[in-house]
Amino acid sequence: MEAHVNLSDLEFEQQFKSCTLNPELFTHEAHLRLAYIHINKYGVKDAGFNITSQLKAFVNHLGASEKYNATLTIAAIKAVYHFILKSKSNDFSSFILEFPRLKSSFKDLMTSHYSIDIFNLDKAKIEFIKPDVLPFD
Repeated sequence: MEAHVNLSDLEFEQQFKSCTLNPELFTHEAHLRLAYIHINKYGVKDAGFNITSQLKAFVNHLGASEKYNATLTIAAIKAVYHFILKSKSNDFSSFILEFPRLKSSFKDLMTSHYSIDIFNLDKAKIEFIKPDVLPFD
């Protein structure tokens, strides 16, 4: 596990929302954790709204708005939700061990849903593009 796990879910969520989270802690795994926390706390629809607005604020605060990717953000939330529905875990640490593909093979997971490069496509960064290969729902 990574350093972000030293924060409780509440601390992690609050620090991210207030843009006080150390940016070095906000790794790919931390993105997944944020989705996990929000889905379980607010439901998948509100998680999407919360995370997109908070992530935009976070990257703007850091002066890194070019790093935001709308498609990748929503796709990650949908992927985490898919695995939550199959999970027997009660916490993020167990969840990510149960579904390591989310962390170790995330790009491959996305290519099973998209034939386009959602990681670099300008349109994907601005707006959510629905999967053209395999839907999330």
